[in-house]
Amino acid sequence: MKKIISIITLFLAIFSSGFAQDVDSLLLTLDAEVEEPVQLLPDKIMFTQRIFWGERGLMRRTGIMPLNEENRMKELKIRRTMLVTHQILGYATLAGMIAQGIVGGKLYNGETQLKDAHESLAAAVNIGYFTGAALSLFSPPPLISKQVKGLNSIKAHKILASIHFTAMVATNMLAEKAEDPKYAKIHKAAAFTAFGAFAGATIVMKF
Repeated sequence: MKKIISIITLFLAIFSSGFAQDVDSLLLTLDAEVEEPVQLLPDKIMFTQRIFWGERGLMRRTGIMPLNEENRMKELKIRRTMLVTHQILGYATLAGMIAQGIVGGKLYNGETQLKDAHESLAAAVNIGYFTGAALSLFSPPPLISKQVKGLNSIKAHKILASIHFTAMVATNMLAEKAEDPKYAKIHKAAAFTAFGAFAGATIVMKF
């Protein structure tokens, strides 16, 4: 009887030890399988980007681009294309602004025959400028939003962008009143502010 009890006790000890090892192995396997979810969107997204590309943005609600890893890779390619186009339009717009400034200066000096040319250049600059702005504002967000302390080229670019965007809106609002001497100087000042800030925003991205 004692031998039987000893054998049963030894068997239970071996079984419980093996069972404990199996449980530990299972838990380790489960821990390995349960990975942290991949962060598909950065913590901070611009409002204009959230409209289309946020978790509840139009692209998600319409089912055009559901939020998943595969589509995020596609979105990054779209983002790159949009930002490269934004950059190209930026250079073209800057050249148009220079030409418009030259023609505008002559127009202010009394060469009224250049009015149509000035307006045509203004239309071209506006199309290039606001198209470029839209490409930047509504592009898909990056994978991560880097938080860098202090002033850097990206922060400077954004600050200057806020200035030249405001100045561009003001320039267009004052364009119809530019023939009035009272508004002509303000219109000119707004235009030069837009040009200066825009040129600065283009230059800082080279550093």
